[in-house]
Amino acid sequence: MAPFSKAIQLESPPTIPGEPVRVYRGSIDPEWVVIKSNTSWRCIILPTGYCQRKELTLMAGYILALLVEAAMKFQSATTQKDPIHVTAHYLRPSTAGAFEIHVRAVKAGKGFTNLAVDLVQKNTLKVTTHMIFEASRKRINDRWVFKDHIEWTEEPDIEARNQPDHPNRTDSATIGGGGTEWGAWMGFSEKEETISSPAIAFLVDMFSNLPTMLPRSERKTLGSSWFPTVTLSIEFKAPIPKPSKFHASRTVGIYSTGKFMNHPQGRHDAYVEVWTAPTNIGEGEPVEGWRDNQVCLAISTQMALVIPFDEASERADREVARL
Repeated sequence: MAPFSKAIQLESPPTIPGEPVRVYRGSIDPEWVVIKSNTSWRCIILPTGYCQRKELTLMAGYILALLVEAAMKFQSATTQKDPIHVTAHYLRPSTAGAFEIHVRAVKAGKGFTNLAVDLVQKNTLKVTTHMIFEASRKRINDRWVFKDHIEWTEEPDIEARNQPDHPNRTDSATIGGGGTEWGAWMGFSEKEETISSPAIAFLVDMFSNLPTMLPRSERKTLGSSWFPTVTLSIEFKAPIPKPSKFHASRTVGIYSTGKFMNHPQGRHDAYVEVWTAPTNIGEGEPVEGWRDNQVCLAISTQMALVIPFDEASERADREVARL
């Protein structure tokens, strides 16, 4: 008998950009059943009212597990990886053996994604489900004393562009470009907070910088370090819109790039954009055409250093001694 994790394994199709439906394939494990008969057939009245002329009665939960597994694979490359609601309708009894699971995005937004996920056997729809996925919140850095006051969810598609094998990375034949990229939706946890000009001054510094965004293979010599800012400038690009169905009250989108980490002291540059957000994290769903209504609130440039924590501690001790 296969363990549960093996019993729900699926064959994932190659990703085709823009495809409306993804089809996952697998085989229902005959051991994960409620009743198994050794007779040639028996009639079992199922909860759906059907009389199944098979020797197996499959658990509804096991079938649903297969559907949730397919949906999570479908969402694995997005920020909305966590299912928060699942409704299933068992139209016909499923049988042990081959199946297909068809996954289609009904509506995709920044806070939530609605999926239609169906199980098909021998070209017959057996189970249909509706699932809602929510953007997962990223764990806040424990070093930030203010961590309980903010929340964020990163964009893995942007972070993936930093990997050595990504086409965006430069090579010996490339002129210009390069660097690292990062993006996130970030906001204040307290509902009474709002985005303001002082808040933007704080938020332009809330990004993952170039040294930490480099792939591990490219930062082997970078230990625990401090990244003190030497220069920082902000240009406010647009007035902050009032909260509405198009604009969140306390959340923004942040996009940054980093370049040129050089000696001495690992000097590196950062470019940051702060945008309006369609909804606060985990609240509601963006309306149709939400992207067209977003505006860039500010841009910022920064030059910072890389200083090992031991050295930073020594500097701090010297400063305290001067006081």
